[in-house]
Amino acid sequence: MSTTRVTAVLGPTNTGKTHFAIERMLNHRTGVIGLPLRLLAREVYDRIVAKRGPSVVALVTGEERIVPPRAAYWVCTVEAMPEGMGCDFLAVDEIQLCSDAERGHVFTDRLLNARGVKETVFLGAETMRGAIAAMVPNVEFIKKERFSELTYSGSKKISRMPPRSAIVGFSVENVYAIAELLRRQKGGAAVVMGALSPRTRNAQVEMYQNGDVDYLVATDAIGMGLNLDIKHVAFSGLTKFDGRKMRHLFPEELGQIAGRAGRHTENGTFGVTGEAPPLDDEVAQAIVQHRFRPVKKLQWRNSDLQFGSVKRLVQTLEQHTQDEWLTRVRESDDLAALKALAQDELIVARAGDGPSVRLLWEVCRIPDFRGISPVEHATLLGKIFTDLHQDGHIDPNWFALKVARIDRTEGDIDTLSKRLAYIRTWTYVAQRQDWLRDVSHWREATRAVEDRLSDALHGALTQRFVDRRTSVLLRRLKQKESLLADVNENGEVTVEGEFVGKLDGFRFRMDKAGSPDEAKTLRQASVQALMPHWHLMADKFYNAPDTEIDFTEQGGLMWGENAVGKLVSGSEPLKPSVEVFVDEEAGDDVATKVQRRLQHFIDRKIAAGFEPLLGLKNDETLEGLAKGFAFRMVEGFGIIPRGEIADDVKALDQDARGTLRKHGIRFGQFTIFMPLLLKPAPTRLRLVLWSLAKNLQEFPESPPPGLVTVPAEKGAQPGYYAMAGYRAAGERAIRIDMLERLADMLRDQDTRGGFEATADMLSITGMTLEQFADLMQGLGYKAEKGERAKVKTTPTPAADTAPVGDEAKADEASIEPAEPEVEVFYTFTWGGRAQRQQRPQNDRPRGKGKPKGKGPKSNKPQSFSSKPKGEKKVDPDNPFAAALAGFKTD
Repeated sequence: MSTTRVTAVLGPTNTGKTHFAIERMLNHRTGVIGLPLRLLAREVYDRIVAKRGPSVVALVTGEERIVPPRAAYWVCTVEAMPEGMGCDFLAVDEIQLCSDAERGHVFTDRLLNARGVKETVFLGAETMRGAIAAMVPNVEFIKKERFSELTYSGSKKISRMPPRSAIVGFSVENVYAIAELLRRQKGGAAVVMGALSPRTRNAQVEMYQNGDVDYLVATDAIGMGLNLDIKHVAFSGLTKFDGRKMRHLFPEELGQIAGRAGRHTENGTFGVTGEAPPLDDEVAQAIVQHRFRPVKKLQWRNSDLQFGSVKRLVQTLEQHTQDEWLTRVRESDDLAALKALAQDELIVARAGDGPSVRLLWEVCRIPDFRGISPVEHATLLGKIFTDLHQDGHIDPNWFALKVARIDRTEGDIDTLSKRLAYIRTWTYVAQRQDWLRDVSHWREATRAVEDRLSDALHGALTQRFVDRRTSVLLRRLKQKESLLADVNENGEVTVEGEFVGKLDGFRFRMDKAGSPDEAKTLRQASVQALMPHWHLMADKFYNAPDTEIDFTEQGGLMWGENAVGKLVSGSEPLKPSVEVFVDEEAGDDVATKVQRRLQHFIDRKIAAGFEPLLGLKNDETLEGLAKGFAFRMVEGFGIIPRGEIADDVKALDQDARGTLRKHGIRFGQFTIFMPLLLKPAPTRLRLVLWSLAKNLQEFPESPPPGLVTVPAEKGAQPGYYAMAGYRAAGERAIRIDMLERLADMLRDQDTRGGFEATADMLSITGMTLEQFADLMQGLGYKAEKGERAKVKTTPTPAADTAPVGDEAKADEASIEPAEPEVEVFYTFTWGGRAQRQQRPQNDRPRGKGKPKGKGPKSNKPQSFSSKPKGEKKVDPDNPFAAALAGFKTD
């Protein structure tokens, strides 16, 4: 045993023990430090490289070996610490793991046998003081106090977990479930597990450390010295599977993990979450005060091995100890593998001498990273031993095939994790000296595969458990930096490169969020970034020409393709108000500009479209009945069915009517209207204003422009057809100006005995004879349907083509009498009774005047009878004729 100075630096977490050891090692010319995790070894390696440079620092773990020629400082996992190097300084971290059921015997061996030439330091918990004092002569103790306070905060739901929290789970399934929940509720979480490669773990930790995510989900691996910026640690469970059974965590294990909360001088808290029950007061206080039961037993396995035979090696590995501080470790994986191979007679035969047995033992120490069955693992080890024993190296083709099968980056998290576990086996093998012919090539190759898989796994973890959009925006909000928004031509909004939603005019349609918290963050960041854009849009809109703005038939107000407001009823029918579509967050200035611009637009639109009506409304010279009539016209938007104001029309004298006609009012037999307001643009606007005045929920659409008649819907809103410029009659509705023209035609005829439709009547209505009949019946007429033979004209053949002689006789003989063609006609009478009648071919109605035209054309299906002109007698039952007297005086 060396006479080196031995120091035990003991204390809880966050006491600077590892930092102390690094500083002590760098005070020596050479040194080696053993750490419990590959992850932690990499972290310490990076710290020392930053101080001394990579040329003098070595990293040796089971799966990684970086050894520069001039290496002076060695950073290793405890299992990979080189023996017999004679370094000036030696340190072992987390020495309390001497009591660990799986790896404790390795730490105990280092405690008993590993020494630096000049100085040895053991780092760990205060619980090891008694054991170290008993097992290490002349040891000096240094007690370290925690830099910050640790407080128990009880139970918290994950949804209420404070930022910068670590939630600890004790199974992969539990970790993934928590991470998924945090993604939905908090925007995401980083994932840290002992099975991750250093590259994946570092990428996940970096995501947490730089604030991309505020939450970390981890296994108990974070309890082993990983320095993270954690303010709160929450246990999602208090039991774990230790490889053999489920058991409760010991208070010292909980304390080791909880101690990660609070960094340096910042205080931390710990508690429970999910289904974990609250901690007992006694346990909570023990963790707060760092009071745990002392270690009484150290796990031990004989390290003085004998390699005379496989059987003898097994015997020395299973040797018992009489030391009261030591207890023999339970059968470990390497011993189990050795026993399994010892059952293979061929393997035993090959391991017939000391070097062969030693080689077999080295092969058996390959960890079962894959976690497959012991039999499969033993089979793999048997293949490796056979190759090494027979050829001195592993079959390169077999090894290359194994590595190639793993070198694929597609797949989900579980698939990538499994491949990473497999490549760790081959990375471990590649680190062994002389096991492969081209060692340097395979070390680089296996490392490259692990890196690719690590990056793929990091990407898969991030994609599944992190909403990068929310996390990035949340970080920028916390940093109180100005957020930049970009809006493309389709209105899609990106903030800091992340898609957040779409702009519909001055309203922001946020993209779907996973949770209320996420939606709040997304909305807050988006609104903040959009504020300058909204102001620029408002200025642009305020100065936009009227041609860029329009209204819809439902009263909506559009700027291009974007809805920016809607019309609502105002104080007067021709003075609607505007309700703007502007998000409240855009501010009053933006809303005011949009409101003013839309009001200017609709006011000018009404002024242009209803100029005659506004002129009538503002004519101060109108008095008496004319003024009242003008008011009724304005209320009716320039169109009033005559039946609604028949008494008012009769009451108007000729002067009043003349004055009103000067404003463009026409006193029709069916409708009082302003012809200029029947154009498509005023009609479209009139229907919107009328719908507003009626407080309709759904506004009726205006008929297509240019149609004289349209189908008449039975369920139409009362008054709709008048506002649309039509009069419903029968199955169709006819435009009111064309109806008045039809009335003018009928006034020129004597209708007492009935009349037939003329070609002009059908022409101006654009109807077939059947449709016209239905229209007239809708106006109060009765239609008599009749049939008669059509008058046919036989063409005379030309002289040079006329048949002669026998040919003519043959033609005459071949002609058969044709059935006379029949045409349908209607006779319309006011209130008469429809009767079927058959008229002879030349039977035409007689009258005092000459017939109009030359009779029905052969190419028209309708028929009509002309009536003589002359002095017309008024039929009091005919609405056209009844209105005639008044019409003549209009």
